[in-house]
Order: sequence, then C-alpha cells, then structure tokens
Amino acid sequence: MPRKSGFTEPPWVMGSPKEVMDWIEASNPSKKNHKDKSKKENKFLRNLHIKFDFNVKKTEIEPDNFISKILGKKIILEDIELLPTAEFILRGLAKAKFKNTAKIVIDGKILYDHPESTTDLRETIEEIGEEFSNEISKGKQLEMTAILKDVEKSTAIIKIRKIHSKKEHSIDIQIKGKIREELYHTFLNYLKEKISFKDKE
Repeated sequence: MPRKSGFTEPPWVMGSPKEVMDWIEASNPSKKNHKDKSKKENKFLRNLHIKFDFNVKKTEIEPDNFISKILGKKIILEDIELLPTAEFILRGLAKAKFKNTAKIVIDGKILYDHPESTTDLRETIEEIGEEFSNEISKGKQLEMTAILKDVEKSTAIIKIRKIHSKKEHSIDIQIKGKIREELYHTFLNYLKEKISFKDKE
C-alpha cells in the first residue's frame, strides 16, 4: 500500500485543466498566495475601551453640583498632573503609529481642533507643552483625540480626569474603529512598562 504524501495527489487520470492548476498550486504555492496569506494574518480589534487609575493620593470631596449633592454621588479628587499624563499617553499612541492629535479640549473649552492635520504626533506633543501648558495645568479634565491611518482608520479619544465620580476612572481611552492587534499591544505594553496600573477594561 503506497504511502500518501502531504501534497494533493496529481490528477493523472481524467484531470481537467482546472484540476491540474489546482494541483500545481497546492504542490508549489505561488508568491501571490504567500502575499495573500500574510495579509490574512493581520488580526484586527474593533472599538476598544481602556479604563484605569493611577496609584496616587485620592481625596473624597463635596460635589459642587446641586444634582450630584441630591443624588449623593461621591466625588474623587486625584493627585495627578494633566500635562505630563497627556504627553505620556500620546507617546504611547505614537509608538502604535497614531500620526496626529486632531483635538484638545480642557474643561469643555476647545484649545486645538485640526482633524485635517497630518503632523507627526511626536511634534504635536512638544507643541502642546509649549502652547497650552498654562491652560492644561490649571484644568480639571482634559480630552484629546488622536488619529491612526494604517491599514484601517481609527480614532482614539482620551479623557484624563483629576475630578470624577467614584464610579468613573481617571483615565478613559476609547479606540473607535479597527486597529491591528499588534499595534494595540504595542500601546498597551508601553503603558505597562512605564506605570503600574490596574486595568479596568
């Protein structure tokens, strides 16, 4: 009894031209197939949400909002600095190939809004520190939007809160759209290397 090889058996008998071509491809895959295979190996993740807190001093404070007082919501003040925290998170996104900061909002006030910009994210990190350091340093909540144009387009919305309800977290990052799994892990690994945090994802 002859042993079967790992290849598809050739259609020596009653073989149509298509069967012959199928056998040739199975026995000796073309470069095109190799390229197709590498494309398929790109795994994508969609609509990710990361939440975590820093290991810093937290103080419970009285809510200044009338509704919050009535509902009995507990408000937390965290001892974090917005500007260095923002720079740190943007550097992580830059390592994951995010190219530009599209929007910066401090306490509801828009400081920067250029979604059309194609500036390198590392340059905008320096610009943020130079141009908006005063406003950001005095703020309580910072929101930024960064854009990734890779195989797919995705948008990261970053919220950094010094003051928040007890149910919320100081860092809230949403990545909307599709991102390659390897890029997401590059970003997450950067965060884990630089700080110790408890992931709330």
